[in-house]
Amino acid sequence: MGVLLEPATLLGIILVGYLFKRFGLFRPLDYRVLQTVVFDLVLPGAIIYSFATNPHDPSLLLVSAFAFVASLIPPLAIFLTSRHRPTAQRAFLMLNGSGFNIGCFCFPMLQSLLGTAALVPAAMFDIGNSVMVSAGTNVMTQGLLHIRPGQSLDPDAGEPVKLDDPDARKLHRKAAAISIAKGFLSSPSFDTYLVMVCFTLAGISLPDWSAQITRPFSAANAFCSMLMVGMLMDLPGGRDDVKSVLQILAWRLPFGVLFAVAAWYLLPFDPLIRQAVALCCLAPTAVFATMFTDKVLGNARLAGFTLALTAVIGAVLMVVAHLLMGAL
Repeated sequence: MGVLLEPATLLGIILVGYLFKRFGLFRPLDYRVLQTVVFDLVLPGAIIYSFATNPHDPSLLLVSAFAFVASLIPPLAIFLTSRHRPTAQRAFLMLNGSGFNIGCFCFPMLQSLLGTAALVPAAMFDIGNSVMVSAGTNVMTQGLLHIRPGQSLDPDAGEPVKLDDPDARKLHRKAAAISIAKGFLSSPSFDTYLVMVCFTLAGISLPDWSAQITRPFSAANAFCSMLMVGMLMDLPGGRDDVKSVLQILAWRLPFGVLFAVAAWYLLPFDPLIRQAVALCCLAPTAVFATMFTDKVLGNARLAGFTLALTAVIGAVLMVVAHLLMGAL
């Protein structure tokens, strides 16, 4: 019963955020205030706290590389197999069909299932994952689908405008390069991970006071993130929305199970680390997906529902996988 308490609590926080909005205690766009707090303050603080309180072996960067591959392959596969669909649909699938919610969901789940020692491989997993979810997936989606930086697509939009003029293509390439650099460097979470990796490779340990300062951020991470999801979430508005969510599940679930099996059987680490990585592969959609879906499609509410639904499914899968791997 205790194994189910943590995921039930997280899902309960999402429900509270949703109900508060439905009853008018939160206004429709209030989630954007919390969105800024989570992405620019709480998550970076939680990352620093994790590195300040747990030793991070450089050999675990292999876990980071594994996570990067696991976050990179699905959007590429979606892009290659969705060529005849409208751009807006392809963007929604690419932004929400990949990436993992590690800091907000897996950290408390793994601590409940495996103990605090599992947070170290989870944090190293999130380094590679963060390269994609905090910037890379959005940059890749805009680049592959020729979405201009700052452009917001209507859900019914057709294919992007073709740039036939050489000067226009040159300006577009320049804008794309700037957008890529800005996409990575303007993400506080990615920048924080980058600095922490440099410290790990250099053998630099963070001082004790850094853990004391960032502990409140780490404690607030899961609550603020899940409350934000509830605030922006809405039920699917029709058959097309239901179809989009089902397509996300059809991509995420097989890939998640595949990568979890690969982590358990292929990674050269002890069972605790391999199990922690495998469980991370079953995590729900990243919170960043809601922000990028909002910016590109203006449909954060459907992305929020997708996150909530994949959180329910992910919690069940993680508990089942934990029991199965514990029996092996």
